[in-house]
Amino acid sequence: MSRAGRSVRDLLPSRADVDLRPRTLRADLLAGITVGVVALPLALAFGVSAGVGPGPGLVTAVVAGIVAAVLGGSRVQVSGPTGAMAVVLAPIVAQHGPAAVPLVAILAGVVVLLAGVTRLGRVVTFIPWPVVEGFTAGIAAIIFLQQVPAALGVTGAVGGNPLRVAIDSAVAASGDGPTVLWTLGTVALVAVVMLVLPRVAPALPASLVAVVLATVVAQLVGAPVARIGALPDSLPLPSVPHLDAGMLRSLIGPAVAVAALAAIESLLSARVAAAMPSPERSGRGTSGSAAVPDDATHRYDPDRELVGQGLASIASGAFGGMPATGAIARTAVNVRAGARTRLAAVVHSVVILGVIYLATGPVSVIPLAALSGVLMVTAVRMVSVSTLRAVLTSTRADAVVLVVTAVVTVAVDLIEAVQIGLLVAAFFALRSVAKAAAVHREPLPGPARPGDEHIALYRLDGAMFFGAADRIHAQIRDDQDALVVVLRLSHLRLVDATGAHALGELVADLERSGVTVLVKGIQPAHLPVLTRVGVLDELRHEKHLFADLPPAIEHARSHVARAQAGVGAVTRPPDPAAVAAPGDALSG
Repeated sequence: MSRAGRSVRDLLPSRADVDLRPRTLRADLLAGITVGVVALPLALAFGVSAGVGPGPGLVTAVVAGIVAAVLGGSRVQVSGPTGAMAVVLAPIVAQHGPAAVPLVAILAGVVVLLAGVTRLGRVVTFIPWPVVEGFTAGIAAIIFLQQVPAALGVTGAVGGNPLRVAIDSAVAASGDGPTVLWTLGTVALVAVVMLVLPRVAPALPASLVAVVLATVVAQLVGAPVARIGALPDSLPLPSVPHLDAGMLRSLIGPAVAVAALAAIESLLSARVAAAMPSPERSGRGTSGSAAVPDDATHRYDPDRELVGQGLASIASGAFGGMPATGAIARTAVNVRAGARTRLAAVVHSVVILGVIYLATGPVSVIPLAALSGVLMVTAVRMVSVSTLRAVLTSTRADAVVLVVTAVVTVAVDLIEAVQIGLLVAAFFALRSVAKAAAVHREPLPGPARPGDEHIALYRLDGAMFFGAADRIHAQIRDDQDALVVVLRLSHLRLVDATGAHALGELVADLERSGVTVLVKGIQPAHLPVLTRVGVLDELRHEKHLFADLPPAIEHARSHVARAQAGVGAVTRPPDPAAVAAPGDALSG
């Protein structure tokens, strides 16, 4: 098969994706049911939070969950609506209406699909850890703030800055005491159950139990709280959303932002899942065994993951759903429940599909405040205090990157937050590399000889690049008391065009001032750029380029000896006109 054929085949499902042996099949079925129960309230809540209602949330969990499970690049990834996606979709719904969301899903899915086909899946590995944690913390804050209106019983507060919306909702709710008490009580009940139940009965799905309990209590006492309302009792038929040129132009920007978020979140989720230990290999039941990930189960293909997520969003949009991404929390539940293949994620979607066909009546009376409580607790759990402390106390640069990313996420925009976080991280990284670049004057090797005081041996370390070139240039140029300078370049790890240009200017300046420059140890990787920029052309003679240090030092000593023999005293020429031209006695 040709290379192109193998490349395409790598992005398609294979027979190895599903293992139907009894033990594996049983593990996948149990894991899928567990994740489905956990995902049900989240699918409802994220649909409501995005402003499109619970129906599209369920549709997304079903359709996108199955497509991504079958076609994605991870065996254990669970996909569907997520909090980060709800955050991005809320302003789109506020500006264009709920009908625009399926079209955005399709457009974003096409972008993500193209990113996978063009092999851009590895790009996410360049996102620094502080940016990821700041982004996560910012999303968690937005999710929490977005639930304040529903938690206070305020309707119609969709879109806008989440902090301002939360404050306005608190002011608006102050005049309706009874409703606020009922909704806050519902949120508190859900929060308490979700926080306490895992400690008492960790095997039970805390979020589902909390929502069921809050719904039963609200029904029994007739609580005056808003409910989910009518839900579709079947999966809608696929269709192509209405599209015109004006709408397409207005939605291209949001769709690209949604696609970027979907790609980043999905790949980060798959990467997290790849590092998680499976229950069978977590060390339980074996003596002294460490918790290590199961390579066969957790290995993922980032390019195929993008292809699968892109097709999942396209399919979800065709069924009237939302854009989908890999969900870190649900994926973690899937892994911990013992999932072995993609079948577990498919079962999770089938469980939610069963709710659509069999249980829309009970689901319709769930209080919206109960879903707000679920999302508020979920948002709090998204933030790891120990992880934040680790980043904030590691280095000042990492702390700044995390804080800036989190603040921009909340105050401005999610995608801009990642971009700004990357720029800030790149600035600190370049500054660190520039500081690591150094020039050292070294003693000449071997016993001292007469005239050695007129030879300066410099070792250049680190990187000769645009961030450090001027400083290195100035240090060597201003620290001169010699007739011969030997530049050791073998320790340079990086040379860019700016660094090479500065090095050429340094050589030219020294030669014009009467100092002979010898260059030692140019690495093969650096030779092309130094040659193209003209550094070697500035040397007085082609013999002034050396591979080893001893011959370079001997050559420098010969220059000084000839100078002493020729003029009787060692002095630097008063001006560039006194510099020996190539071919003179001192140039050999």
